[in-house]
Amino acid sequence: MPLDIKRRLGAALLDFTVSRRGYRLERDLAYGPDPKQKLDLYVPNGLKTPAPVILFFYGGSWQGGDKGLYRAFGEAFTGKGIVVAVADYRVYPDVRYPAFVEDSADALAFLRKTVPAHGGDPNRIFLAGHSAGAYNAMMLVCDPAYLERVGGDLSWVRGLIGISGPYDFLPLKDPALIDIFGGDRREDTQPISYVSKQYPPMLLVTGAKDKTVGPRNTKRMAAKLRSLGTDVTEIFYPNIGHIEIILSVARLLRGRTSLREDIARFVWSK
Repeated sequence: MPLDIKRRLGAALLDFTVSRRGYRLERDLAYGPDPKQKLDLYVPNGLKTPAPVILFFYGGSWQGGDKGLYRAFGEAFTGKGIVVAVADYRVYPDVRYPAFVEDSADALAFLRKTVPAHGGDPNRIFLAGHSAGAYNAMMLVCDPAYLERVGGDLSWVRGLIGISGPYDFLPLKDPALIDIFGGDRREDTQPISYVSKQYPPMLLVTGAKDKTVGPRNTKRMAAKLRSLGTDVTEIFYPNIGHIEIILSVARLLRGRTSLREDIARFVWSK
């Protein structure tokens, strides 16, 4: 079964089990004119003070995905007192690199302006992503051009959570990915190529059994970041693959990994 179909099927099945209590959901907040330039916002009930915020980008090989399938992620962290935004972004074949990273920057700029009205703290926004979404988040941090384009800088990012991210994945072999990135060996498309200084704290996690995005991506990226002073925490979950890791934040599957607790601890400690 193709990876994106497995991801969508798993998320859709989990959605039926996700509680609708304890938070409110603001759907389809538009950060741009395209139908894919929207985000869903999950806000914990009863906030007394501005809460930290996670802006999450899903995976899908930059070819698919749907924010509506990630209610389990929103519920998982509103239950920890965190505001969660799950963003759609444009994908191939409608766009190619770097449009999906530009959309991610636009989503961050929009969220920073609007989240105070929903109980979020604009000075405590954490970027997060799974797979292709982790790539988007990492590129926003490591290549200054994207935040500069929307009038921002690294002060906008309190920390980054990368889940099974592709950060150093050349040469490309898949024809669609070669088309998306304009060639099979373009170093300027790789997050690791931009690492040049100290960045906000990062939590980089992956499954030790990930056959889709090899754990070496996390190992090599963490080593380079750390060598230049970034505070990096690495976690490799044993016997966990590429899809299982993101599903493990859902209520019924939380025994598979400690991902939910690890992310919440990271956010509240920064």
